[in-house]
Amino acid sequence: MEQKDSDGSAVAPRPGAAAPVDLNLLRTFLAVHRSGSFTAAAHLVGLSQPTVTTQMRALERALGRELFERLPRGVAPAPFADELAARIGTPLDDLAAVTGQGGFHEAGPVEPVHLAGPAELLCVRALPALAPLVADGIRLRVTTGLTDPLLDELRSGRHDLLISTHRPRGRALTAVPMTDEEFVLVAAPVWAERIGGADGSAADMLAALHGVPLISYAEDLPIARRYWRHVFGKRLGSHAAVTVPDLRGVLTAAVAGAGWTVLPRYLCLDELASGALVLLHDPEDPPINTGYLVQRPGSAGNPHVARVRDHLLQAARTW
Repeated sequence: MEQKDSDGSAVAPRPGAAAPVDLNLLRTFLAVHRSGSFTAAAHLVGLSQPTVTTQMRALERALGRELFERLPRGVAPAPFADELAARIGTPLDDLAAVTGQGGFHEAGPVEPVHLAGPAELLCVRALPALAPLVADGIRLRVTTGLTDPLLDELRSGRHDLLISTHRPRGRALTAVPMTDEEFVLVAAPVWAERIGGADGSAADMLAALHGVPLISYAEDLPIARRYWRHVFGKRLGSHAAVTVPDLRGVLTAAVAGAGWTVLPRYLCLDELASGALVLLHDPEDPPINTGYLVQRPGSAGNPHVARVRDHLLQAARTW
């Protein structure tokens, strides 16, 4: 906008003075930086992809800097873009929270909280913990799946919160340690009696388990292989007899006597207590995996996201 003096005459800009940058350009920039894609950012800010591209070119001209490297799939931020996002992210999020973008001035019902994560942890731990909030009026939309695809969806704006099985890379997402999963080697009593002679070494344990079917979450035995590597320092050479892409199904098959498996302890606490499953090995240093609660920056405009996040973190202290 042209500046004018008190008498209405135009005033030339001061030499070297930078023109103010349109906040809309900065909001779009932040969406691109966080999602890693012009297309995903367009969805987040409610614009067309060509408009996002045009805005980013305009912002680059205004700043005199290249902000993103165009890749075959998405974009990669330049170092200056990372610095800019770190400087403007929190102020723009705070501004959005009080100007009608999901904040307390907005009329009508608050949007649902979109929560994602592993099916087992969500169903066994998270959803029971969130029941009081649902009864209090908070709406949830829950998506289950593998961590890496869900992280991509979180960056693109599909989810607000994600329970992740590992800490995500980069600075675009906020990750807080949430809970530790301890893995245990178990089988039904009928198999435990047969395996009982193992002295704890990898070779003897494998020998004892020879001929006993292995039940796994996936064909490449991710949990069982990790257990063997951590506890015995050896590579597990077994093959799965049964694969079930849901640890609750693995648990059910093990209780029914289908074979041995490795499970998170939280998932089979009741079965171990009742004797439906037996611990085959009890190492001093069991393998542990840390789960993280990951939030997409910008989702704080919905006040219910913060309530769900804080409630989950508090509940996880007792898990």
